[in-house]
This record gives sequence, C-alpha cells and structure tokens, in this order.
Amino acid sequence: MDLKETVRSIRDFPKEGIVFRDVTTLFKDPKAFHLLMNKMVCSFEGMDVDVVIGPEARGFTVASVLAYVMHAGFVPVRKPGKLPAETLSYSYDLEYGSDTIEIHKDAIAPGMKVAVVDDLLATGGTALAACKLAEQLGGEVVAVRFAIELEGMGGRERLKDYDVGSVMTFPGD
Repeated sequence: MDLKETVRSIRDFPKEGIVFRDVTTLFKDPKAFHLLMNKMVCSFEGMDVDVVIGPEARGFTVASVLAYVMHAGFVPVRKPGKLPAETLSYSYDLEYGSDTIEIHKDAIAPGMKVAVVDDLLATGGTALAACKLAEQLGGEVVAVRFAIELEGMGGRERLKDYDVGSVMTFPGD
C-alpha cells in the first residue's frame, strides 16, 4: 500500500498558494492508519522513551497511539488557555503565520526521555517549540517524528539538532 495515495491534497488552503496535505483521509482508512503507526513505531526501535508529546490537534492522534504502543506517557501540547493547570508557553513562526503553544509545567520531569510526534513537518516551528518546552522542563528530546515531511520548507534544517524522521515526503508547495 502506498500511504501517499491516502493523503488528500487541497490547494489554496488555509490560504492561497498553500497545498494542504490532509491526513484525515489516511486516518479514516484502517489499513493505511495501521501501516502508518507500525512504520512510526519501528522508527523508535532501540530508543528509551518516557513520554510522547503531541501538538494540538492532529498530533494528538499519532502521538497518543505511539505512546500507548510504546508503553510511554502521552503529553498534549495545546493552544493558549486550553490546559487547566499551570503552563509554560512558547511562541513561534509557522509556514503561514505565527502561533503559541503551552504545556503543563508538571508534564515532564527532569531527565525524562521525550519524543515529539506530529502529523506534518513543514517549517518546523511547532515541533521546535515543543522540543524547547520539553527541554525547559528538564526533558531530553530523543527523537522527533512525523507522518509527513514537506521538502524544501526548512523544517528538517530547523530541527538539525534533533533525531528527525518521517514516514512520507511531499514537495513543499
């Protein structure tokens, strides 16, 4: 099965000139979703991971499944004002604007091995912000993984200090 064939491409979303790679079509296909998760789990072979961070919202889907399979904890990273306890914030740029994410201050203990997992790598802003939040809490980021990587968008270069991997690549148009 070619996983790329299960990803829907939507032109001019969320703004003109962007081709949005929609993984929800992959997620709803049981065989494709199972294959994606298996490939992502295999990318962590030999690594110790205590917690998996998943950015809102599609990152929740892949990160929580991986955390479950790897017997690790799952830590959601959310938009401001969505987490109920005391948080730490990080602001960053993305491919079509800027954003801020937050994590609970007690989500990661010093020395924990952390994996950051999201659906898509473009400019790397969200993933880098999640890495920085984990590190500010004393965690060690051991891997950063994506279902999809958009080539030529600078994300991999922005995350050059981390072990980065992706299951599929698409042109960054």
